[in-house]
Amino acid sequence: MRPNQSGLLQVTRLTGVMFSDGQFPDWTTSAGYKTTKPTSTCIEFDRALDNHLATARAARAMVIGDVVERFRPRRVLFLGMTVGGLLVYALALKQFHAPSISTLAMLAVFFAALFSSIAGFAFSAICGAMLFHLIDQPVEAVQIMMVCSVGGQALMVWHLRHAIDWRALAPFVLGAAIGLPIGVHILLHTPTDVFMRIIGTFIVLYAAVMILRRPVVVARQHAVFDALAGVLGGVTGGMAAFPGAFVTVWCGLKGWSKERQRGVYQPFILLVQIAAIALIAMPGLRLAHGRSFDFAGIEYLPAMFGGCLFGMGVFRKLNDRQFAFGVNTLLLVSGAALLV
Repeated sequence: MRPNQSGLLQVTRLTGVMFSDGQFPDWTTSAGYKTTKPTSTCIEFDRALDNHLATARAARAMVIGDVVERFRPRRVLFLGMTVGGLLVYALALKQFHAPSISTLAMLAVFFAALFSSIAGFAFSAICGAMLFHLIDQPVEAVQIMMVCSVGGQALMVWHLRHAIDWRALAPFVLGAAIGLPIGVHILLHTPTDVFMRIIGTFIVLYAAVMILRRPVVVARQHAVFDALAGVLGGVTGGMAAFPGAFVTVWCGLKGWSKERQRGVYQPFILLVQIAAIALIAMPGLRLAHGRSFDFAGIEYLPAMFGGCLFGMGVFRKLNDRQFAFGVNTLLLVSGAALLV
């Protein structure tokens, strides 16, 4: 530290404490700094530093207290009661109505809904990583995820209905109307492994870069770019049942608030998923093994709704920076799921 012309001490990072005569002192303050003697200036500085450290400790305690408040016992108890209720519900269905119901699959849907609804997408990526190991028939697992995903998206869109910007949403939807048939054609007539790996690699790299650096905002924005993002979302929605990735990425690059971002890509995902199910469920259209679409996934909707309610509660407590981190983390998980 050096005294300036008015006698006040200035802080330096590397030299420790030094006065105008160039001599290093040997008197130690309570904060660990040294001076030549306990002058009034040094004492004032020591007190100011102590006050600053006390303020920092108080701020840190407030942060810790806020975290504890978010996970206070009452909420944990409510979460446990919800999980218990879902287990009873699944066992009752298994006993009296649907013997094929899996209690573990019910829990998988619940926790996938909880985590994915914090940012509003990636339910299929998270749930699929568990459900494909719990249900013997992959087609059945996909149908459960599609039905639950539409139900969850509808609930989240309802919660965000006041934040939906229909004018901003329109170019994305128009683009999806072009991209969705292309994605379905790729799904039915060409091997999708190569396309999915390319998309997964791009999403993983993008998410990793965005997690490690500061948020980026694109200066030039136009409705044409929105439509192009919608086209890509339609292609991936028809090809891999994953419509939200590119629209989510583009909304994040616009510098919008978390509510406005979800007010665009949340209804977009819902509309594309409804259109995809409508195409698959068309009369005469058959899936693998000659079976038509099965809506038995409706039985898992209570787990989906419960998880979404918890996730939306977490979403409301996040600031824009925390929300961006959550989005990029889920993008990373989603992209990795496409590479597996």
